[in-house]
Amino acid sequence: MPQLANNAAAGRPVRSSAKLFLCGDVMLGRGIDQILANPGDPHLYERYVKSATTYVELAERIHGPIPRKADDQYVWGDALAELDREAPDLRIINLETSITTSRSLAPKGINYKMNPANIGCLAAARVSCCVLANNHVLDWDEPGLVETLDTLRHAGLAYTGAGRDADEAAAPAVIELAGGGRVLVFGFALKTSGVPPSWAAGAHKPGVNLLADASARSLERIARSVEAMREPGDLAVASVHWGGNWGYQVSAEERALAHALIDVAGFDLVHGHSSHHPKPIEIHDGRLILYGCGDFLTDYEGITGHELFRGELALMYLPRLTMPEGRLVSLELVPFQLRKFRLNRASPEDAAWLAAMLERESSPFGTHIALGNDSRLAVHW
Repeated sequence: MPQLANNAAAGRPVRSSAKLFLCGDVMLGRGIDQILANPGDPHLYERYVKSATTYVELAERIHGPIPRKADDQYVWGDALAELDREAPDLRIINLETSITTSRSLAPKGINYKMNPANIGCLAAARVSCCVLANNHVLDWDEPGLVETLDTLRHAGLAYTGAGRDADEAAAPAVIELAGGGRVLVFGFALKTSGVPPSWAAGAHKPGVNLLADASARSLERIARSVEAMREPGDLAVASVHWGGNWGYQVSAEERALAHALIDVAGFDLVHGHSSHHPKPIEIHDGRLILYGCGDFLTDYEGITGHELFRGELALMYLPRLTMPEGRLVSLELVPFQLRKFRLNRASPEDAAWLAAMLERESSPFGTHIALGNDSRLAVHW
């Protein structure tokens, strides 16, 4: 149930806090698209792999048969029951794929797409907002992006971070919360995540909301955008696609930008993604910074090369923020393991590995991770 407090001045109840669900990359294209009810054209243009079905076969060699024509709930697995139990007020994902039948290939080596007929997979998780400011949403060029936007809109799914022009790409998703209050979600992409400069949205050009630099002028412009949209009591989330896929290091530039998004632009939470594994957590002036949430759903199960990072382990981030102050009250993490293209609750041993890794990487930021008896992780600061 939402936590409410009485607003005597307005004469109506308002929230005293809100719980969010956040995760990293949700990649429903390529191999995952092939096991859903309406698989699209499997043809790929990668250097070594020419069919999306190959990624299914690679995963099956490791863990056994994966269902075909799976229902919309299948890939979310145990995460759905956990979401029902936690009942977050808002669900935000980084959607790392185009939703299109476009054949207009962007020449970039790896191209993800999901058949629009499989959009029910996103609806099954009751996603509130899809962040599109990333390095795969234009994999099938501007026609693919426009079809992605249309598909999400027709399904009633909010999005941010990309659009038909620069204004739409920069506009936040405005999410009304049951019981009162709103959350504004702004999506930003940085070139460090592999987003080509040519993908930036223009006055009459579809594209992503590319943050070209973190200069004082850019931060002031963002601050004005947030202020223009913000109403009393709103929370503001900056969802940022930045940095490389592997490695725990947070660059000085990323940390400075995260702090400025809070101190200058007025955001209450920085939701970082792009890394294929979780990265450090910081609480700055009472506000949460997730430097990298890691992958949540992908078809990488059969790909080798970075096993030390345990990319098959995923985290559900469940912060509770005060309203309207936006300060972090609590943060719990629920660990999962991706197996057979399905999210399964992680074993106690895997949860302990994640807790130890996050404690090691986050403690220099003044943040500490404790493992609970139910294999959930609690964050302390």
